Amino acid sequence: MSAMSPVGATAVRSGWVRRRRRIVGWAFYGITIVSTVLGIAMLAVLLIDVFVDGANQVDGHFLTNYPSRFPEKAGIRSALLGTLWMLGLTAILAFPVGIGAAIYLEEYAPENWVTRFVQLNIANLAGVPSVVYGLLGLGLFVRWLGLGRSLLAGSMTMSLLILPLIIVAAREAIRAVPNSLRDGSLALGATRWQMVRRTVLPGAAGGILTGTILALARAVGETAPLIMIGALTYIAFDPQGPMDLFTVLPIQIFNWVSLPQKDFAYLAAGGICVLLVVLLIANSTAVIIRYRMQRNLQ
Repeated sequence: MSAMSPVGATAVRSGWVRRRRRIVGWAFYGITIVSTVLGIAMLAVLLIDVFVDGANQVDGHFLTNYPSRFPEKAGIRSALLGTLWMLGLTAILAFPVGIGAAIYLEEYAPENWVTRFVQLNIANLAGVPSVVYGLLGLGLFVRWLGLGRSLLAGSMTMSLLILPLIIVAAREAIRAVPNSLRDGSLALGATRWQMVRRTVLPGAAGGILTGTILALARAVGETAPLIMIGALTYIAFDPQGPMDLFTVLPIQIFNWVSLPQKDFAYLAAGGICVLLVVLLIANSTAVIIRYRMQRNLQ
């Protein structure tokens, strides 16, 4: 029996390697499909359970009444208004700082180790647990600045939480603008700021607004930082200004879930439904803004 030639042995090994890669690829594909289906199924079960328990609770009485120790009289008015107040203040505080930092890092900052160090730390801050920001807000805003348990202290804490997300999203959007547009603008005699304001920012506006809205949506659903700074679980009045005491929907839901009466669990499910609607509106707004911005640029 003649020995296999080197060319034949190489062909056999290549065929075996291709079959092994094909098998591994199909196995990985199957695992990802099964994982995706299981994740979607579990999420669907949770959402259905929440909506079955909470949909009947959401009505005018539920939206306009203050929290109460009596389930039949309880509502989410103060928590809903506190959430809207905090959302607006957080946007006012975080948006200009985040966009300004992104513009500087992408368009003005020199390429050196200091800039790379700052960029690395911004990326790392995006993954810091939210409770750490709560501790920072407690020490810096509540105690050192003397803001107390106010809406302003909560909004400043949430601004710190979402600033890295806004900066990262804005930098990616600015970086996606073609350099040819920058070069053309500068060639026509525009200054660097005019180039940024009239060429870069309009081209990146869709991505910037999308990232900002998604970051604000995360802030709406956070509870740990606000608990750390001492946000209240029971408020029976409407917040009138940034220095007022406040509560928000996640804290109100947490409070109801912790109570032993079963009726409060149904109220918590209703609060979750309202919170999900707020998040859905925010995410849908981000998608619509991005689509319209991209269509206008075409």
